Amino acid sequence: MEKATVRDLVNVEGKRILLRCDLNVPQDKNTGAILDETRIKASLATIKYLLERGARLVVCSHLGRVKTEEDKAKYTLKPVFNRLKELLPDVKISFASECVGPETEKMANTLKNGQILLLENLRHFAGESKNDPAFAKQLSLLGEYYVNDAFGAAHRAHASTEGVAKFLPAVAGFLLEKEIKILGEAISNPKRPLTIIMGGKKVSDKIALIEGILPLADNILIGGGMSYTFCKVQGGEIGNSIFDEPSVDKCKEFLATAKNKLVLPIDSVIADDFSNDAHIDVVDAGKIPNGWEGLDIGPKTVELFGSYIAKSGTIIWNGPLGAYEMSNFSNGTHGVAEHVTKSNAITIVGGGDAASAVTVMGFADKMTHISTGGGASLEFLEGKQLPGVLALLEKNVKIS
Repeated sequence: MEKATVRDLVNVEGKRILLRCDLNVPQDKNTGAILDETRIKASLATIKYLLERGARLVVCSHLGRVKTEEDKAKYTLKPVFNRLKELLPDVKISFASECVGPETEKMANTLKNGQILLLENLRHFAGESKNDPAFAKQLSLLGEYYVNDAFGAAHRAHASTEGVAKFLPAVAGFLLEKEIKILGEAISNPKRPLTIIMGGKKVSDKIALIEGILPLADNILIGGGMSYTFCKVQGGEIGNSIFDEPSVDKCKEFLATAKNKLVLPIDSVIADDFSNDAHIDVVDAGKIPNGWEGLDIGPKTVELFGSYIAKSGTIIWNGPLGAYEMSNFSNGTHGVAEHVTKSNAITIVGGGDAASAVTVMGFADKMTHISTGGGASLEFLEGKQLPGVLALLEKNVKIS
């Protein structure tokens, strides 16, 4: 981590800190209740560190995708505000109904040491996603320093992740620092063998990841919907399973250049409908009849993957291995998760659906690290530069 962090802010007492967190939490569609507060709790280390040193925090985040006026009412950070008050009962926390503007500036300017102002959803303003300099400037008026602790949004060049760093001294929070450090070490200096577990629907979604990680990995275990395109390329019958035709040439290329590293399923759990109530069978890979589709890796594949996992020194997992949200097709992901937790390897789950799956299944506390950033961790592992990280000050720059 060659970027400055909150530790480099020598004296923050009485200073207003604009703190970008990733509070984009999943919520119940009907009640708005928070379904998973992992990201809120992940922000607490930086929040508490700054509050203990007398800072005045202006906390901001995005939530959901806001496209209409109705979306503004739907995607509000008020439930997060209420939960923060419960998690920090001794801290005075206020809520600003707008993330910028004269009234919000007044609220920020009247904060006292050790207090928090949480701003309404940044995406209520189109200037956030457009990285509008004028909007970034308005945000910058709320703080004297900027701290980015939103790893989950660091791959986006938005006003609150990249633009505001042009106006304020910008450093990383503890969560952002931790994510970059753990993921960076896992791919730059891994304990070997390095095994990548890769799932998801389409090969096209993971081409860049495969290309980026292929030279570094010792084994790449492929499951999920993407495995059926590889299977068909090899002459297998996949019935009605997902087939990513535009990625056929890439699959052929990967099989030709790295067949010794790629480990594909040897059996599949199939169904005659995409439903938990469908008729189910288990067949060998490449023998799925017409009218049926593969929805999970089979028990033989779980054991095959387990044999590689047991010998691994580092494991990075990105993407579920089946339609885990339906109980009849969750056994593959569950079984592999069990193997991962029983290994002696460094185990990293790269955010997104894989993180949700292992959390729901009760394995989260048995993993070395679960990333808070789905898209950000994916792009980082692909070898891409993250705009939200690039925008921060270098480690040895004097901060004033």
